Amino acid sequence: MKKTKARLQTDVVIVGAGPVGLFQIFELGLQGLKAIVIDSLPHTGGQCRELYADKPIYDIPALPKVMAGELIDNLLAQASPFAPEYLLDQRVQSVTRQADKSFMVTTEQGSQISCKAVVIAGGNGAFEPVRLKVPGIEAFEGKQLLYRVGNPAQYREKTVAVLGGGDSAFDWAFSLQQAGANVVLVHRSMNFRAAQAQVNKMQAMCDRLEMQFVCGQVSDFKQKDGLLTSLLIQAKDGVKRMLDIDRLVVCFGLSPKPGPIASWGLNMNYNLVCVDTEKYQTSIPGIYAVGDINYYPGKRKLILSGFHEAALAAFAIAQQLNPEKRVSTLYTTTSPVIQQRMGLVQDIGDMELV
Repeated sequence: MKKTKARLQTDVVIVGAGPVGLFQIFELGLQGLKAIVIDSLPHTGGQCRELYADKPIYDIPALPKVMAGELIDNLLAQASPFAPEYLLDQRVQSVTRQADKSFMVTTEQGSQISCKAVVIAGGNGAFEPVRLKVPGIEAFEGKQLLYRVGNPAQYREKTVAVLGGGDSAFDWAFSLQQAGANVVLVHRSMNFRAAQAQVNKMQAMCDRLEMQFVCGQVSDFKQKDGLLTSLLIQAKDGVKRMLDIDRLVVCFGLSPKPGPIASWGLNMNYNLVCVDTEKYQTSIPGIYAVGDINYYPGKRKLILSGFHEAALAAFAIAQQLNPEKRVSTLYTTTSPVIQQRMGLVQDIGDMELV
């Protein structure tokens, strides 16, 4: 998965690597089209992976129950025969139409991708971590104050405060503890958003003195020689305590932002991109939008709705790129052409690829 500056070319750029964006790869692949996927998060999966990977989803057709993370893994496997490229931890800055009606997509990190069509599958927008609102503490961001944990092994023998009460906070607290860090989980109350099994595990680990839990909120901090040294934590009853730390990991969740999409000149309904319901095309020909980011009368923000939109958008893009040729509906169960594109058969002889 690519993260560095690049100059690339493909058929379609997909903006967003959530479940609908990943299914869009598959639907484009069935049409014989290659895709590059760009996402502002450092991993695929969007909200499903970042916010509730271990939570069950019950309304995916033919899957009575599937964990969100498992759904993402399955979508990645489904898309893999079409060899997509992923530009992760990058955000699209601009989309510019070229003289030949193609597009040049440029990311804030300097990557440039030439493509024939663009699909916006950005969910609720580009996600940014919810920041800790303590004046002055932002000076330590990216150094001792972190919103994403890289390699937990780097925290070995460090005292790490993990702020938050959701699954992400608990998962990182457990991972850091397992990697040899001295972990203190801090949350403003005893009402957690994490699964009860996670809470039970945390309490058991505290009982065994394997980690600590502090109920309260960070209200201030202390520093020495340019280093963050301790946090002032205030409980609801007014009691204050000073917690000495080496690192601070904040897991308050993600906040969706429309980002640069709002400046692309698309017709918008508040922060949503207006599309038609035939092609899911935006007000700019060649740019499409599927999933939670789009708007049309009767829109429902459901993953299965996004899957439907991705299928129709793929047909529309195939037709856009081959206007003189009728795009047929081929079936994965019976079409040798489709099965060859999926890598299920190697040779279909002289059959025309339609």
